[in-house]
Amino acid sequence: MLHVFATWSPRRWLAAAAGAAVTALLIGLPTDLIPNPVFGRQIEAEWWSMPVLVVTSVLAGLLFATYVRNDTSMPDVGDDELDRPAKTGGLGGLISFFAVGCPTCNKVVLLALGTTGALDWFAPAQPILAVLSIVLLAWALRARLRGEVACRIAA
Repeated sequence: MLHVFATWSPRRWLAAAAGAAVTALLIGLPTDLIPNPVFGRQIEAEWWSMPVLVVTSVLAGLLFATYVRNDTSMPDVGDDELDRPAKTGGLGGLISFFAVGCPTCNKVVLLALGTTGALDWFAPAQPILAVLSIVLLAWALRARLRGEVACRIAA
């Protein structure tokens, strides 16, 4: 499956790098894994948060790049079957946001569980969410790459 990357154009690699950078910023800034003056954390980030952010960003960037055509002269073939991984990848990215975020800074978690619930229930579940997000993104990328290798038959 990795041999598909050898066929990628520079345009695709640029899209992958841009997608990874945007993902890192969209997740890293509001969760304060990337230090900034706007957002802060009440609880220190776990040791695994930054590696999860990096892996999530790389997988999301690669997944994004699979939607960029290698050859601009290729006709647009219906990607309905290949588009299903986009939803899975988006869900993986969203779960990653919750996985690396501060449990008591997240308003959704606080409203749903309260401060005690966020610390007692949500915080211990964050590593599981991190693994789930990476698995979903990896599955979506694999599905897209598998679709590039498969030969399509015109209807």
